[in-house]
Amino acid sequence: MSLLSQMRQRAIRVLAARYADHCVRLNQVQVLGSHNSYHIQPPPELIEFYVLSDPRAIQWEYTHAPLDEQFEYEGIRQIELDVYADPLGGLYSQPFALFRVSGNDPNARFEELDAPGLKVHHVVDLDVFTTCSIFVQCLELVKAWSDAHPGHLPIMILVEAKDEAALITLPPLFEGPEFDQLDMEIRSVFPPEQLITPDDVRGDLPTLEEAVLTRGWPTLAESRGHVLFALDNGSKRLIYLEGHPSLRGRMLFTNSVPGESDAAFVKVNDPDPERIADLVRDGYIVRTRADADTLEARANSTERRELALSSGAQYVSTDYAVPDLSFSDYQVTIPDGSPGRCNPVNAPPGCRNAALERLPDGD
Repeated sequence: MSLLSQMRQRAIRVLAARYADHCVRLNQVQVLGSHNSYHIQPPPELIEFYVLSDPRAIQWEYTHAPLDEQFEYEGIRQIELDVYADPLGGLYSQPFALFRVSGNDPNARFEELDAPGLKVHHVVDLDVFTTCSIFVQCLELVKAWSDAHPGHLPIMILVEAKDEAALITLPPLFEGPEFDQLDMEIRSVFPPEQLITPDDVRGDLPTLEEAVLTRGWPTLAESRGHVLFALDNGSKRLIYLEGHPSLRGRMLFTNSVPGESDAAFVKVNDPDPERIADLVRDGYIVRTRADADTLEARANSTERRELALSSGAQYVSTDYAVPDLSFSDYQVTIPDGSPGRCNPVNAPPGCRNAALERLPDGD
């Protein structure tokens, strides 16, 4: 290649990067997410035991790498954490699952869960094995990776606030004080300049929805290296909003519906391409799922995956960024993009995948 050709290609790359920085917004990119990102499947003998009373327990047969490895090697830019309140500490230290796998040892316990604070696991007592079990420690993993990769595409952390009992332990209800604790724990890890919050997006406009539908989301230059949080539970939305109209002072974007003052993020788990595309064109951020309950991986079925990717949902979540070859070679990746691509529905015409972000080479 001649020197002139090299200079021309370098100039094109520089122009594409500048365009991405200033003309492409956070909601005009599509990235890969992971579902229940902390999850480690229970041992096979435990699954077999659970299935005797509930065949749906086979849906817990999936495992994710630690969060920082998902960011580094799998291109994940959206994670999901299920949190339970534990104001006194120790509520989840001796789950039934640990009792069973320890040979019915009544003294077996997760000592790290003895301190007060939000805990992370899937189902109380039963599906409790995780790569990070304390919410703050999960966030610290995210922050450490983010700090080491300051140019990364923004990471969205979807939080499901859970309080359902499954067997023995009765979790506290997740209400106003628990949500205050959730916001406080987020602030304890991330400084304001590393966060994208509802207040940041709303600015001086009356409502959050007006902001995303008119002024829009931050540009990539404003959002690279940042983290934003969203609340998974539509059922908990009004509790989280109480005393915080249009999410003023709150850390999480709510799973809302168009027309509400807090509407900015919409969860559409079953990928409906027409509905999602309409939401994306309007200015909302959408998360959908390429697979669920291990079904697509067991059948090696790609129909749902293709619907999710073509829909324009900014966050496409999967349990199979890496295939589980004991099921099939089913896998979800972002086409022509690692970790993200220009959104197929609303990206501006000058957007180029290569200018968004590239993962560093792994060992």
